[in-house]
Amino acid sequence: MSQEYTYQDVAEHNTKKDVFMVIHDKVYDATKFIDEHPGGEEVMLDVAGQDATEAFEDVGHSDEARETLDQLLVGTLKRQPGDPKPSTPAASTSTGNKVDQTGGGLGLYAVIIIGGALAYFSYNYLQNQQAQ
Repeated sequence: MSQEYTYQDVAEHNTKKDVFMVIHDKVYDATKFIDEHPGGEEVMLDVAGQDATEAFEDVGHSDEARETLDQLLVGTLKRQPGDPKPSTPAASTSTGNKVDQTGGGLGLYAVIIIGGALAYFSYNYLQNQQAQ
């Protein structure tokens, strides 16, 4: 049976020698992994003792990283009244933002292409006017 932790329990593990974090309502002891983390220890210390779901998902970790995470599992989060809401909805919101950013990028390309075409035709028109 896996152990249950409250947010208060997790929050007490927030130093380099004792790093717990919550990802998708599961509690992980990342202490052994902090020196091996490819993103550096600072990234992990920023979310030590906290819900790191959004940070974990925003980075887009590999399958290998998720397997490593499974090895660090120590229990589940026991939610209590007044606890912060799960980060999962925020993660899907940020996914929506990525779609919006892509749409904005396509819009920018359209403006550049149309602007370039207008500049090209304007230049040709002015050249023809001067030639007359």
